[in-house]
Amino acid sequence: METPLPPIPAKRYFTIGEVGELCGVKPHVLRYWEQEFAQLRPMKRRGNRRYYQHHEVLMIRRIRELLYDQGFTINGARAKLYELTQSERDRQRAGEIMLAGVEVFDSNEIVPSEYDDGANFDDEHFPEHICSVERELKEIRDLLTVSQWHDLGQL
Repeated sequence: METPLPPIPAKRYFTIGEVGELCGVKPHVLRYWEQEFAQLRPMKRRGNRRYYQHHEVLMIRRIRELLYDQGFTINGARAKLYELTQSERDRQRAGEIMLAGVEVFDSNEIVPSEYDDGANFDDEHFPEHICSVERELKEIRDLLTVSQWHDLGQL
């Protein structure tokens, strides 16, 4: 059984060596894949040093899975990535994906029922920054509600 890939740290940029370790591929393979997959365009700095961003690390993992685990050829993987990218763009345009990478959850599982819409967070149970965020969100909600009525000609 193959060992799972390590989690991707919360960093802005990764060197080619770090990406190789995170994705289980050698740096020379990454350089080759840059030539074959238009989606891979790491930033290059002095001395042609490559710096990959988080989305590129995810793309490399996807490429690795297509090539190594699913047995695609380079051309097949390129076509599959294009297909996946297009279908994701179509869903975004259709409104099915509002925020990429955001998990959907049932608020009833997270927030106890005693905190209904009219309830206020108090300092006894929550730190001040949580209370201030709650106040700001309610203000935004009220502004949006007023804006919607205004747009409908109701004000």
